[in-house]
Amino acid sequence: MTQIPHLRKFSSSVLLATVLLTLPCRSDMREDVTRILENATAPAGVVFEVVSGDLYFLAQSMPKIREHSKQLRDRFADLDIAVVTHGVEEFSLTRERRKDFPELHASVRTLTSEEDIPVHVCGTHASWQDLTAEAFPEYVDVAPVGPAQVRTYQELGYELVLVRPGDL
Repeated sequence: MTQIPHLRKFSSSVLLATVLLTLPCRSDMREDVTRILENATAPAGVVFEVVSGDLYFLAQSMPKIREHSKQLRDRFADLDIAVVTHGVEEFSLTRERRKDFPELHASVRTLTSEEDIPVHVCGTHASWQDLTAEAFPEYVDVAPVGPAQVRTYQELGYELVLVRPGDL
């Protein structure tokens, strides 16, 4: 049986549109953090999920992530926080890109070593670019699958804060 290429493209487009239309509407990062801060009790933790198609997005969003992390810890002192990045922006954290993003690397190193906030990148996405875990510095955790890492945190009771372009 021969497949018709246009039909496959159409089917993929319809599937993508269907998925996007059925996703719940999400508030922005600030609204998510405000909602958590207004809770009477601390959640088990907070996971910031970063996904974009922009290599520079993590560098642009990290100051806000750090600011919100501080606000959350000021309110809930022992709150566990994590960051998972699994879009193109994760590649700004490679050893090779350290000279291109020195402030980002310094910030992530501080988060992981001094503030006890792990930063994970997606190993599967990295592998699609022929990158292994060794391509990332020791202060970046390479999770096997970024979205699965987020789900694991959510299963542990962490609140999800989506970080998307337009939130800054």
